[in-house]
Amino acid sequence: MILLNTIKGELRALEIEPKKSLGQNFLVNEGVYKKVVAALEIKKNDTIIEVGPGLGTLTSYLAKSGAKIIAVEKDRLLIAHLKNKFKDNKNVIIIEDDILKFDPRNYELRTINYKLVGNIPYYLTSHLIRTAFEKWPRPEKIVLMLQKEVAQRIVARPPDMSLLAVSVQYYSKPEIISYVSRHSFYPAPEVDSAIIKLETLNPGVGTSEVKNFFKVAKAGFAGKRKQLINNLAAGLKISKSEIHQKLSFVDINPQRRAETLTIEEWQKITSSLFSRD
Repeated sequence: MILLNTIKGELRALEIEPKKSLGQNFLVNEGVYKKVVAALEIKKNDTIIEVGPGLGTLTSYLAKSGAKIIAVEKDRLLIAHLKNKFKDNKNVIIIEDDILKFDPRNYELRTINYKLVGNIPYYLTSHLIRTAFEKWPRPEKIVLMLQKEVAQRIVARPPDMSLLAVSVQYYSKPEIISYVSRHSFYPAPEVDSAIIKLETLNPGVGTSEVKNFFKVAKAGFAGKRKQLINNLAAGLKISKSEIHQKLSFVDINPQRRAETLTIEEWQKITSSLFSRD
């Protein structure tokens, strides 16, 4: 209740109403903030990018660690408030930007030398994860507050895989840290949330291999509940006889469905389909 009153007071002082268009639901449960921070496993020399700091509540918890915090906020009305709030925190940098247009390289961030955290709008989830893994130098770790159902889809295992699960699990090891009730937010959203941690994997693969992997996976999931041989033949413009031969070579039944395959099996299929022999 104390945190809720504090956040309502800050919003009143700024004459701001939470914006539905920006997915602004402010977390008011102190225990949840502590779980987010704990999941990041912060070391003093870490650099952390925070997505959408809002009023800076999570930023305050992060700043106490002594790590360098780069807080990226899109809402111009909140920037002055954030800069004033953290004017005495030398380890906090406030950036006005759209996170999808933000470039970590401008802040000397490289692969596996920073972490990403945020209580993000639900509409931003897949875009942000894809951006972090495919366009940015890959972060060491990502901790996000997501819609509960989306988090469950991300950590799914066969036979309940989806293209989202395959995409995230190709780059990382996902884990749901905790579920969070919708009543932990102000205003309360319509759905419950979950804290998810993505421990980045480092496949060490080239651009062409990544491109081929996702080309195959997207084709495999193109027709829902259809057999793998049909989806791959249609999506990759390869004859069914050749698909059958390639799948059989790696001991995968052509009649299986995409939802039943593991990441390792997708990699085997990709290697077989794009082998040079």
